Amino acid sequence: MIHTLTAPATWQQVDLLSDLHLAPDTPATLARLERHLAETPAQAVLLLGDIFEVWVGDDARHEPFEAGVVTMLRDAARRLDLFFMAGNRDFLVGTDMLADADMSALPDPTVLSAFGQRWLLAHGDAQCLSDAGYQAWRATSRSAAWQADFLAKPLADRQAFGRQARAQSRASQAAQLMGMDLDADACRALLREANAATLIHGHTHRPAEHDLGDGLRRIVLSDWDLGAETTRGDVIRLSAAGLQRIAL
Repeated sequence: MIHTLTAPATWQQVDLLSDLHLAPDTPATLARLERHLAETPAQAVLLLGDIFEVWVGDDARHEPFEAGVVTMLRDAARRLDLFFMAGNRDFLVGTDMLADADMSALPDPTVLSAFGQRWLLAHGDAQCLSDAGYQAWRATSRSAAWQADFLAKPLADRQAFGRQARAQSRASQAAQLMGMDLDADACRALLREANAATLIHGHTHRPAEHDLGDGLRRIVLSDWDLGAETTRGDVIRLSAAGLQRIAL
């Protein structure tokens, strides 16, 4: 059964964002997130995965960069309801990290029941069925056995693994992103199971709206990249007025 998050009456606006890929070498993106969380008129912000470029276990939250992000999120949680859904880069975020950041876990997928509608939220990687290699890795890395073995390794070893995986990912990311997309049949089936008409997700870094037929649609969030030469990113805001895409 798909998890349902029912918006309380106090929520008049809800922000959705994903794929920030926060890391020590993305200070402008982190600063923009901090600014958004401080200035948004929304009462809730739902982070739909890949908020971190890599997360190798909750003991990493005490490292200088990660500790700064945790503090920033905890400060924002004083005025906002914050929710976190795991992505393919940060699926090892656990209860200790969520507690320190004062965020609530959001299963993938989740139905958000708000403003008289049912919105289906997902990260999106589970529906990229044509990427058989990734789906095999996903099945392995999401298993309790693999995670227990990985988290038992020293933090330094896990950080080295993360750096290697990040380098490999960046080298092949452009080709992968151009070749992959969510399976339309899987999306339609998921929407029908959820009794929802709109799927909102990230992961592919290709913001768009896709007509799935029969009144169904999927809407893709942008990734965030605020470097010296780029300003890319958006937020999807839900309210009684409907859905609005807001560019950074």
